[in-house]
Amino acid sequence: MKRERIVALDVVRGFALCGILLANVKPIAHLGDLMSPGEPATPDDAWMGLLVEQRFFPIFSLLFGVGFSLLLESATARVARPRLVLARRLLVLLAAGLAHFFLLWPGDILSTYAVVGLLVLLPSTWLPRPAVAVLAPALVTASLILGGERFLLVAGLFLLGSTLTRYGVTARIERSVRAPAVLGLTFAALAAPVLWWQTRLGGGDPGFSRVLALGGLLVAGVYVCALLVLLATPLRPVLAALFAPLGRMALTNYLTATVLVLLIARVGGGPADAWSSARVALTSAAVLAVQWLWSTLWLRRRPYGPLEWLWRRATWAGAR
Repeated sequence: MKRERIVALDVVRGFALCGILLANVKPIAHLGDLMSPGEPATPDDAWMGLLVEQRFFPIFSLLFGVGFSLLLESATARVARPRLVLARRLLVLLAAGLAHFFLLWPGDILSTYAVVGLLVLLPSTWLPRPAVAVLAPALVTASLILGGERFLLVAGLFLLGSTLTRYGVTARIERSVRAPAVLGLTFAALAAPVLWWQTRLGGGDPGFSRVLALGGLLVAGVYVCALLVLLATPLRPVLAALFAPLGRMALTNYLTATVLVLLIARVGGGPADAWSSARVALTSAAVLAVQWLWSTLWLRRRPYGPLEWLWRRATWAGAR
């Protein structure tokens, strides 16, 4: 039996995709010359450090863990060796990520996701739920202690997403408004002093990366909870129309965004360091408008995006 899509996950994923693009425009426009993470290039970019930098990839990472465990449930019901299906899915993602890394932009995150998935997420499927639930916050905490170490942070968020699915939270994600409202207010109260602290530190301060990572997690939590609350209001159809198409074709849109930004940078000219926040926002809006249009039109006729369809075919190829 085919699982019904959880609209909230598509909306949150699409929203995160928008933020990731906003954070990546300048680095991509460098044609592969990565900028120093976490430190805005110009004074008018200060808001990026507070609201955008490292605020959206945690959402994407959490959702990856959620989706992985949902796939495990489906594969377990369909095939005798479900973990082979999951391993194949991660290997295909690794190939796509490496191609993106070497051919377009060395800031690719897909290869990191695939490696962390193979080394941490896949082996965790043999662990009992309580062990995964303990390991997830332990890895996130270890990452923060080490200044936001990326591998540990992604691994912890993967396992946190997996935990939410394995304990049934994902299936009940749209049944309650009170829980995300209370959790969102808690995240906001904790984020306020952390963001203030971030503004007091310079990018060269030894504690800056740690504060940036902690602020990123808290603000990401606020964003997710706010979306879940808004999805329970009359704004639900608007949010679903805006973000769900982008979220359902997240792989296609993530990869094609690199191509589109590179084309815009080549045509627009000028050093990317000199781009104002307004230009970054307009570039992101232009790319997202194109992607929203083709995602909406494509999904009217087909259930999956083009790269999502290829990924799915490769994942299930030869499954018995």
